[in-house]
Amino acid sequence: MKVQIEELSPIEKKLSIEVENSRVTEELTRAYTALGKQVKLPGFRQGKVPRRILEQRYREQVEDEVIQRVVQSAWLEAAREHKVEAVAPPQVTNNSGLKADAPFTFEARVEVKPKVEAKDYQGLPLTRSDSKVEDKDVDDRLSQLRESMARLEAVEGRDTAQMGDFATVDYQASVDGKDFPGSKADDVTVELAAGELVESNVAALEGTKVGETKELDYAFPADYRVEDVKGKTARFKFTVKGLKKKVVPELNDDFAKETGEAQSLEELRGKIRADLEQGKRNKAQAEERAALLKALIERNSFEVPKAMVERTIDNMLENRLRAMARMGMDPRQLNLDFARLREDLREEATQEVKGALLIEAIAQKENIQASDADVEKKLEELAKEAKQDISVVRKYFKGPEERQGLSLRLREEKTIEFLKGQAKYS
Repeated sequence: MKVQIEELSPIEKKLSIEVENSRVTEELTRAYTALGKQVKLPGFRQGKVPRRILEQRYREQVEDEVIQRVVQSAWLEAAREHKVEAVAPPQVTNNSGLKADAPFTFEARVEVKPKVEAKDYQGLPLTRSDSKVEDKDVDDRLSQLRESMARLEAVEGRDTAQMGDFATVDYQASVDGKDFPGSKADDVTVELAAGELVESNVAALEGTKVGETKELDYAFPADYRVEDVKGKTARFKFTVKGLKKKVVPELNDDFAKETGEAQSLEELRGKIRADLEQGKRNKAQAEERAALLKALIERNSFEVPKAMVERTIDNMLENRLRAMARMGMDPRQLNLDFARLREDLREEATQEVKGALLIEAIAQKENIQASDADVEKKLEELAKEAKQDISVVRKYFKGPEERQGLSLRLREEKTIEFLKGQAKYS
């Protein structure tokens, strides 16, 4: 097999490949032999159809299949032999087809991983991030936790709605005297608070007694999801059926136990502080990484293959969709414009690809590697974070691809730490 390689750009190569005729002949013989065992034709026993008959009837089909096999095997062999780091399947051109007693030739254009030689990566500008957690931060988180664990209890001793109450109501509404989807409901809970009615805030019920009815007008937002009423004013009739108040648990040891996270308030404060500190450290690390990569990219200009950018966009989209699902949203119900989302992510993805390639180049130049001990330590950290037995985590990273992925992730982390050690802080 003969191979000629032409570098079209730092990220694209063209391989002109010539496959000897004997190899194609062997593939054709193998294909017709396999076909002959399967074909049933009148006047011939199965497996005894002459090849010339098969060629007359199935030549185009067989040659197409042989070309696909020859191209695939020859391309992989050429890429391996000449160390072509392809980042996507090749675009193949074959204008000649199969010819008797002649080599088979084709061209393969392919995007390749660029050869990046990082420069000027010492002394990168960096601002030192503050990950200190104040007492107020802990207090604020405790307040949020108390609010999330609040319960509604029936109001006693009065029957008149006040701001801050939660009212159980029946309502019916109309636009221009006509019903619309969702215009009637029973036993709905609304809050007497400032805000939008579509978010269950109905401050206008203040002063209404249990059993009384109150009417009010409400202008729906222009972008409201119900087509029949968006931008229109509806007439609502509310009947108050009951009143409840929000009861926030007291901040004490019993509250700490109720969270299931601690046995005392002091222990809960400690856990919250530790979580906040870890969160700030993670945020600081992400910000420092972004700043280092931004400075690196500004000092090192090079092209990146479209295929690598597209794969990164795929990963970003997948992560966002998973995050939506974790929040209880169904992306299929959101009418997302994926084409626009991809374009919105393209610049970020391009920068991410460039940053990853620069980090890899620096790691190679500085001989930064992740040892088996580093991997084992990381597995222990992951097990602790996930509150899982180490054996479970080891099982997840047992496969070579998973193990390799973790090793590359650790190499990047070590390279970032190396750059931080060489940075100029302000």
